[in-house]
Amino acid sequence: MPSLLEDFFGRPFFDIFPSEVPLRRTSLPAVNITERTEDYLISVAAPGLEKKDFKISLENNTLTISSEKEEKKEETNDKITRREFSYSSFERSFSLPNDVNSEKIDATYKNGVLELVLPKKEEAKKAALTKQIEVK
Repeated sequence: MPSLLEDFFGRPFFDIFPSEVPLRRTSLPAVNITERTEDYLISVAAPGLEKKDFKISLENNTLTISSEKEEKKEETNDKITRREFSYSSFERSFSLPNDVNSEKIDATYKNGVLELVLPKKEEAKKAALTKQIEVK
């Protein structure tokens, strides 16, 4: 999403001051959702973050995953000091199916991937194991 200054001045204005750290980054990470017999698995690709950067909340059967990260960089040479700041964030929300046991949701972050395991309620597991047998 372009910033207000980019909209007003256009991209060439910022090319005058090349930077390794962008002013602001907002993008949605890739998400995979897998339904398994016992649970649902949500995998979020979020490399470069740490566990402390995530906020996961559940309200009114809506699961929200968000992250905010601020970076500061400073270089000092002779009489010149260069300071750069960047801020990146995202937020994703998911409406949970009624068969999720919200009391037992678990989250782990490893190798740039946030994984949430949403266990199914016992009655949902039993229903999933029910099989119809055709009479021949």
